[in-house]
Amino acid sequence: MALRRLSALTLLCHGVIAGPLGPQTLDARSAPQTRKLHGRFLHITDFHLDEYYKVHSSTDEDGACHRGNGPAGPYGAETSDCDSPSSLVNATFDWIAANLKDTIDFVVWTGDSARHDRDEDLPRNADQVLGTNTWLADKFADLFADDQGKGMAIPVVPNFGNNDILPHNILLPGPNKWFQHYAHIWRRFIPEEQRHSFEYGGWFHVEVIPNKLAVFSLNTLYFFDRNAGVDGCAKPSEAGYKQLEWLSVQLQFLRERGMKAILMGHVPPARTESKMLWDETCWHKYSLWVHQFRDVVVVGLYGHMNIDHYIIADSNDINFAAMTASSEFGARQAMEEEFSLQSASDYLMELRHNWAKLTPLPAADKHVSREGKRRKGKKNRDPWGERYHLSLVSGSIVPNYFPTLRVLEYNITGLEDAPVWRDTLRTDIRESDHPQKHLELRRYELDDIDTTIPSDTKKKHRKNKDSKKKKPPTHDPNLHIPAPPSTSAPPGPAYSPQPLTLTGYTQYFANLTHINNLNLTSNATTALDHNDSNAVDGGGQRERWRDSWWSLVPTRWRDGKHGGKKPAAPRPPEPREFAFEVEYSTFEDKVYRLDDLTVKSMVGLAVRIGEGGVFDERKGDVVSKEVWDDNDDDGDDDVDVEEDEEEQEKSDDGEDEDDDEEEVKTEKKKKKGGKGNKGRKGKKKRKQNKTWLHFLRHAFVCTLEKDELKELA
Repeated sequence: MALRRLSALTLLCHGVIAGPLGPQTLDARSAPQTRKLHGRFLHITDFHLDEYYKVHSSTDEDGACHRGNGPAGPYGAETSDCDSPSSLVNATFDWIAANLKDTIDFVVWTGDSARHDRDEDLPRNADQVLGTNTWLADKFADLFADDQGKGMAIPVVPNFGNNDILPHNILLPGPNKWFQHYAHIWRRFIPEEQRHSFEYGGWFHVEVIPNKLAVFSLNTLYFFDRNAGVDGCAKPSEAGYKQLEWLSVQLQFLRERGMKAILMGHVPPARTESKMLWDETCWHKYSLWVHQFRDVVVVGLYGHMNIDHYIIADSNDINFAAMTASSEFGARQAMEEEFSLQSASDYLMELRHNWAKLTPLPAADKHVSREGKRRKGKKNRDPWGERYHLSLVSGSIVPNYFPTLRVLEYNITGLEDAPVWRDTLRTDIRESDHPQKHLELRRYELDDIDTTIPSDTKKKHRKNKDSKKKKPPTHDPNLHIPAPPSTSAPPGPAYSPQPLTLTGYTQYFANLTHINNLNLTSNATTALDHNDSNAVDGGGQRERWRDSWWSLVPTRWRDGKHGGKKPAAPRPPEPREFAFEVEYSTFEDKVYRLDDLTVKSMVGLAVRIGEGGVFDERKGDVVSKEVWDDNDDDGDDDVDVEEDEEEQEKSDDGEDEDDDEEEVKTEKKKKKGGKGNKGRKGKKKRKQNKTWLHFLRHAFVCTLEKDELKELA
């Protein structure tokens, strides 16, 4: 059966089943407009489809959900390192068709569609990798086909993952065979006028809202620290350098047209004190580019890491010397290719320590006009946080935790009747009416880019205390710094609420413990109750922490929550109906309390997540003062922190505690007799940090129990 499935995928790869070759020509000009903007789009990532997945096989490293007898469920083996069965992928598309298809404007698909190359008995080959991607591309095309069946109703923007090539992680500069194959596989998604450029470097962009918003599919494998086929972004001969030059030119074109951009890719620009994903030369240049185009760029969207979180980059961390240095500059330890739970926790803790250094952004500045413009001659206190930029990293379909996808919403005020992407295919739009410039890197010359440093940048660095460290090396002819926004320009949609600002998102997850409905051996945990999204156990006898499902598993492979268990004889029960349900929504989450997804809002959330660790300026590090109160039985996921009584009276997070919690605290005070805590004069315990635990729980898609979260924290 596995060989028959493989043969089908191989045929798909070579176009025998895939349908007509070449770009489609659409002639639907007479059709009336049937769609309007909804202000919503789908971000989906990391399918990792495994055509060899076998239900009820073993989830250990030898079985890999391909053989043996074990707890591999009908829709996947949650919390394990097994990849996704076709049943999970098909059910996901069915759910999108029934619940999202007619309510979204476009799709962001951030790669890693092929399975991992983890099973030595079933090594991958190119036909399998390309066949899997072809199958998924066809499913997207079928799902979002227009009413006439001649094309697509909304755009889908795909992206390379590090497992969508062979060998994984290694991608040489183009043109190469991979770009040629994917140019055909994604022929319905890549604009025709950009296909030559795509075959050169694997990058392109789509105007998902004509003349308003473009989504840029960046080839992050040319930034990826683990790609030994390239060497960073410092040299003009490198693919990463060329991609950033292309990006600079395209963003400048958008600025001139009054458009905005969403950047998307597979590997996110994760960078902490000890770990990184991008080459340093690429990270610094990309961060500078986004800062210079902060009036254009709305957000960055990424996948790869499987954990739900976000990244705040600070332009003050940009080092100009690092942009022209070799890839050895400031080398850090590369992250593990696939996160273990502990390494993911360490990374998130480092993010939190960085956020502990942040301070809330100032309130509305009186020197800012009603239109959001800076008034001349007035000191700018950066009320919008323009020194920062934001990257959102969504969880994955592959059930390393629970399968998850995200629907983001954006402001469409004034755009309700704007032409949609499909309309551009129904209208004879000539170049003179709809100017689009595209940089062909085969004919690219360095003289095409202004190499002078903007006067605004020079003034900024003369005033900067660290001017010696931050000053751009003007003698380097290869460093072309993009122009910043005009000083009279209002802040972009990433910083100030306006059309195209992200207003929030809803995160969905599929509770496979409930859906798979496995009846395992007697020592197995019971199935998760459908209404309990905060624990995997769902009422069974809780295992001690030292015996928890992940702590004893080697970092190279995770057996999962049910590792070592087997289906009960004679026949396991049928699975329950598959469905995604809301994990959380930023519009309603009472802990996150986000008004929108502007940088100011996300920095404010990061500040609250970072509370509980105190940043010591003298040591340059975070000194955590958190202790868990084992006697805390109030049901909250709070942390007790010792601090001075004077500081206790200050409200650090602004959270309103509910009546039940207040009653519990009152009872505790009565029991202590008021004068307790002898030997600890001037000290009290206060409740904190609910926000950090809330963030950590969602990072792992609600697969960890309360005590497991506490141990990780």
